Amino acid sequence: MPAGAQGDSVGSATTGFGELGYGSRFEPLLAPLHRGFLAVNRCTVPAIKAGLGPLFATPLTGSMMVLRTTGRQSRRVRDVPLGYAIGDGAVWCVAGFGRSTHWFRNIEADPRVEVILPGGAFYGIAEEITDRDAWLAGFRLVIGNIGIIGRLMVPDARSASDASVFDRWHALPVVRIRPTGIGRGPSDPGGLAWLPLLGIETLAVIGLVRWLRRR
Repeated sequence: MPAGAQGDSVGSATTGFGELGYGSRFEPLLAPLHRGFLAVNRCTVPAIKAGLGPLFATPLTGSMMVLRTTGRQSRRVRDVPLGYAIGDGAVWCVAGFGRSTHWFRNIEADPRVEVILPGGAFYGIAEEITDRDAWLAGFRLVIGNIGIIGRLMVPDARSASDASVFDRWHALPVVRIRPTGIGRGPSDPGGLAWLPLLGIETLAVIGLVRWLRRR
């Protein structure tokens, strides 16, 4: 999610993403940020799918998952890395570019998704949270769990009143994903978590062979 700061005028800037609460200083940056995220995603998605998700779980970035949706027009599988939080037996995330966010539009058309977490994977049903109190709880949960960057992007999410947070940020959809079945994670049979270890294992085997030859 792009950054925002307290004191920015809200609702005074419009972009291709609409008025999202980031303020007049930051909303003009949404388009270049969006292009930048798309470029970074090309590396991030394969890394998480290969079992490197724990490497993205830092105080700076929070934890990352891969959300797998079905393209609303192409009907092809679409993968996107997202910050997330876990609460009440579900995974929560926020569409940081508003209702035009591609993965959000995909789940509006087909809520059946797959989620790849650093520790496993599952199938689920994604739903937009429309109840105000549930939205506030989910929004604060996610922002509080996506690291320092999240707190900089939405600085008042934890300290401001419910009314203030909702009035400013309600254009950002909150999504809850309830598990419906077990998916295949990168460390499960057929997964790719072994790839990063291949080099280490190869060196170990070579070292063992050399040691045996010297005996």
